[in-house]
Amino acid sequence: MLKKLSDTIAANDYYKLWLKDAWPYLTGAILLSVFQIVSLAVTGNPWGVSAAFANWGAWIYEALGGSVGKWYYFSSDGAQAVLERGFLRDPASIRNLGIIAGALFSVLIASGFKVKQIKTKKQVVAAVLGGLLMGYGARIAFGCNIGALFSGISMLSLSGWVFGAFLFLGAVIGSKMLVKFFM
Repeated sequence: MLKKLSDTIAANDYYKLWLKDAWPYLTGAILLSVFQIVSLAVTGNPWGVSAAFANWGAWIYEALGGSVGKWYYFSSDGAQAVLERGFLRDPASIRNLGIIAGALFSVLIASGFKVKQIKTKKQVVAAVLGGLLMGYGARIAFGCNIGALFSGISMLSLSGWVFGAFLFLGAVIGSKMLVKFFM
């Protein structure tokens, strides 16, 4: 009985250490770097997120009867090849599904999933406006914080550092606007 109790306490300690408590930033940085290296080695492309969303939109549009073949973004042979190979054979789409599933799994095992009540319509407007601006910004910058910042810096590109500086500036300005207009 005492052995069983000590095993339960030990299991709870491991659960708390590995799953419930936040990991140190250094651990996260090392894991992100390893995932970036593996992704580059396996797919031949640096890690990116937002380009797959453009492909998802194109696949949905084509499934509804439209054609994106003459659109500038999809006019290159590489973009056409991605569209022809399909969702399940697109490494970026599979990575995005993994990010979504991993985030959900992580929050569930850490008992952190909560459905929050919407307090005001301003909160909805701020969330929708913020999401649209982030998505638009990611596409005109040819990448989000993963593709343009993380992958850019890891490829020793100056553009990654410039993106990071303006990302920081945008976060400061956006936070001030959020407080002023939506809180």
